[in-house]
Formats: sequence, C-alpha cells, structure tokens
Amino acid sequence: MTGIDRLRIEAAVAEILAAIGEDTSRPGLQSTPSRVADAYEEFFAGLQVDPLTHLDDAVPLEGHDAETVLLRDIAFRSICEHHLLPFLGVAHVAYLPKDHVVGLGRLARVVETLAARPQMQERLTEEIADTLEAGLDPRGVLVILDASHSCVSARGTRQTESTTVTIASRGELADPAARAELITLVGRGVG
Repeated sequence: MTGIDRLRIEAAVAEILAAIGEDTSRPGLQSTPSRVADAYEEFFAGLQVDPLTHLDDAVPLEGHDAETVLLRDIAFRSICEHHLLPFLGVAHVAYLPKDHVVGLGRLARVVETLAARPQMQERLTEEIADTLEAGLDPRGVLVILDASHSCVSARGTRQTESTTVTIASRGELADPAARAELITLVGRGVG
C-alpha cells in the first residue's frame, strides 16, 4: 500500500475552501491545506500498518491457566468514512488466553492501528475482535466500543450527549452469561 499523497490532499483542501467561497490566499487559510495534510497523515496512519504485527511477541503461558484479561478505557479516535468527521471514544478489550498472552500495551496498539483508518464503528469493533482472535488464538474475545460521533453531535440531529455502543464477541465470550459478567466489570469497575 502506498503512503499518503500530501500534494493531492493539499490541492483538494484548497479546492474545497474555494468551493465554499473562501479566499485561499488570505493569511488565516494559506497554511490550511498543509495542516490538513499533516492531520490526515496522522488520522490515517493505520492504513500502512498490519495490526497483527502488534501481537507477534505473545508469550507462552507455560503450564499456567489464565483467566480473563480485560483492558478497559482504551481511548481512541477514528474518522467516520461517511462524513470524514472524527468519532472519539473508549474501547474495552477482553480475551481468554489459551496458550499465549501479550503485553497490555499491544492491545491498545491494535485498537489504535485499526482506528487510524476511515472507519465505521461497527466494522472497527469487529476488526479488533478478528485481529485478537487471529493473533492470539484465545478461547474467547470481547470488544466493546463506546464513542461519540461528530456527524451526530455537530451536524444533522445535533445530539451532543449521545454515544454509540458496539459489541463483538468470539468463542467462549460469545456466551451471554460470560459476556454479561465482563460487561458488568466494564461498567462499574473491579474494586
């Protein structure tokens, strides 16, 4: 896959500014196309990365049984592919190890990489679950995303307090009782 084409982004942004009736040569807008290209490089950096690489260094359990691993409140930002507006939220990721575990920061990297692409929240949730399943071969996976969408809060219906929750589960964590226990832990904490 090729990288971000900064010159095309800059030209497109200049055209959009002109199309809305702005003077692209005025001081406040002169650097805007370049700034947008910088932002897009960051927003879409996940297009250049295979999220499975974050799970390459999983370590064997070596005879130990592991219960659920749950990492809550992983902050993420993504860009809605329908309006190219951001959605912001938190991911809660759980898995039941079979033979391997991975560093907790690696779970956050998977979320970060997949979120850094044009996305729909529903697909992002499924992609995180699929990546964990493929990379760790766990007994079960549960992914919950809770996000606020700019396309809902800043335009159209302008529902500034609404959030969207999506859930993907695999294996043993697709069982409603197991899933409910983890959802309870996500909602109120452990301690």
